[in-house]
Amino acid sequence: MWTSLRALPRTVWLIGLISLVNDAASEMLYPLIPLYLSSVLMAGPRTLGLIEGIAEATASLLKLFSGAVVDRTQRTRPWIVFGYGLAGIGRPLVALVTSWPGLLLLRFADRVGKGLRTSPRDALLAASAGPERRGLAFGLHRAMDNAGAVIGPLLAAALLASGVALKDVFVWSIVPAVLCLALALGIREPAQRPVAPRKPFDWRLRDMPPALRRYLVVVALFTLGNSSNMFLLLRARELGLPQAQVPLLWAGVSAVAMVLSTPLSALSDRFGRMRLLLGGYLAYAAVYAALGRLTHAGPGLFVVFAAYGVFLAATEGVEKALVADLAPVDGQGTAFGWFNLTAGLVLLPASVVFGALYQSAGPGAAFAFSGSCALLAAGLLVGWVRPAMPAR
Repeated sequence: MWTSLRALPRTVWLIGLISLVNDAASEMLYPLIPLYLSSVLMAGPRTLGLIEGIAEATASLLKLFSGAVVDRTQRTRPWIVFGYGLAGIGRPLVALVTSWPGLLLLRFADRVGKGLRTSPRDALLAASAGPERRGLAFGLHRAMDNAGAVIGPLLAAALLASGVALKDVFVWSIVPAVLCLALALGIREPAQRPVAPRKPFDWRLRDMPPALRRYLVVVALFTLGNSSNMFLLLRARELGLPQAQVPLLWAGVSAVAMVLSTPLSALSDRFGRMRLLLGGYLAYAAVYAALGRLTHAGPGLFVVFAAYGVFLAATEGVEKALVADLAPVDGQGTAFGWFNLTAGLVLLPASVVFGALYQSAGPGAAFAFSGSCALLAAGLLVGWVRPAMPAR
């Protein structure tokens, strides 16, 4: 595997490094937003669900738009640079927020940046690595992304432990944001290939293969139960985990995903994407069942969060490699746009429903609902999507 990693193109490694630095900036703040929302802005789980749902849904609409434009222009760099730049500007401004609508506005700006860059970046990754190395390339990207997700919470924990105020931690995120933008400016456009003129954009997805359309339905069902990860951190805090350990717990999740993303995604190049995704969905259901039943923040909580890291490692890179496998050659950006749109749009009702269930019926009901969605998605993946997939 190490020889294969070294043989990956420069673009794959550069995009991975950009994601590492960007996630260090983002994940400095991500575990702290529920704490900031509840302790400084005095808002509860329902508000958290609304903020995260609206922010992610907005990003998803823009992922489809930017992906479709990339297929027609074959230009990815402007979208990637602007997307990372916009997100980097918005994060430090959270320190100035005095009410939850202000936080919603800045999360909205952050997700706009993500929406503009994600599909072009994924299309560039898919184009840079051949079909036989897509799992490895996307796995490496996720590993480096998760490395940043380890560094970020550790930086946040170190700042809090040294006496830096919760609000001031947001200001420090500007340092990795500037570095990320500088790296993004070094991206090179791949040589443009001659392609047949694309058909007009089709909202009914008739220009996409049947297997991809079915897979998007499964993605929607799974995402309905896959609400914002901030609820996991809120649950850990309610179970009695000290505030200073919340960033460390999330760093542990990212560390597990960082270590396992590349080897697990590379396995999908040999044994098929479906097996890895199925195992990941089942692991997700088990994790959510456990979180709904835990009664205190003991060693079991750390084991459950580590298992969540395994789920991320087994699915994040593989699901994108599967999209690239199923998409037409001249429609990679649009296919990633549809994939990201589907997942992100469903995050709005997912986060709102989870937050409402959490607040009205208790965490047990909310986590049971999410686990059930994962089990149903696993069944459809095997019984409905796999029969429509082309033979590899």
